[in-house]
Amino acid sequence: MSVDRTLYHFPLDPASRQVRLALGEKRLPFSDVPVRYWERPPEFTALNPSGVTPVLVEIRGGVRLVVCESRAILEHLEEQEPEPALLGREPPERAEARRLLQWFDRKFEFEVGSLLLHEKMEKRLLGLGAPDLTNLRAGRDALRGHLAYIEGLLGERDWMAGKRLSLADFAAAAQLSVIDYFGDVPWRDYPATKTWYMKLKSRPCFRPLLGDRWPGLAPAVHYVDLDF
Repeated sequence: MSVDRTLYHFPLDPASRQVRLALGEKRLPFSDVPVRYWERPPEFTALNPSGVTPVLVEIRGGVRLVVCESRAILEHLEEQEPEPALLGREPPERAEARRLLQWFDRKFEFEVGSLLLHEKMEKRLLGLGAPDLTNLRAGRDALRGHLAYIEGLLGERDWMAGKRLSLADFAAAAQLSVIDYFGDVPWRDYPATKTWYMKLKSRPCFRPLLGDRWPGLAPAVHYVDLDF
């Protein structure tokens, strides 16, 4: 049965990028609608009253289904389109993938993204003035702590959660890719993480992210380079 999919997203939103990567890796065609979520457009809040991206709308056999926000969408895709399996095939890998999903969605977002992306992106989108240097410094310090943790994981594993690519890799890459858009990831100091990111960056599912642009928010010069 054919499925018509539309993803409502913000291109520089890590949660939206997780879903785009999963859809791309599973080779599921979809239409995308960029959303200026901070303006709370009525047509979008009618889909998700929280006003948070992403939202996936599917029409399957004439039945319309609205799935709101990244974790629910990722679980839905795993249930409906189980191949390739992106949560791992063995219980230990699945458990580790879920743990790391939570790590990046909550801990990384709170300690790093909520500071760096708020100061570098959201303030400009909302017209809230210049970045706060104290917050930028705190976000960059926290980022280094997380990169050191990732470096340790990747020193022992092929991928973030184990032997296979998983949603944990997409959660990490989604967060880091937006920070890298603004040139704030010190890749040179974390060689295993850089190699892992280069592998992900070279996958077909990642290519649309490299084409993302938003008016007034230019990417770092190296952002699109596969060998950087």
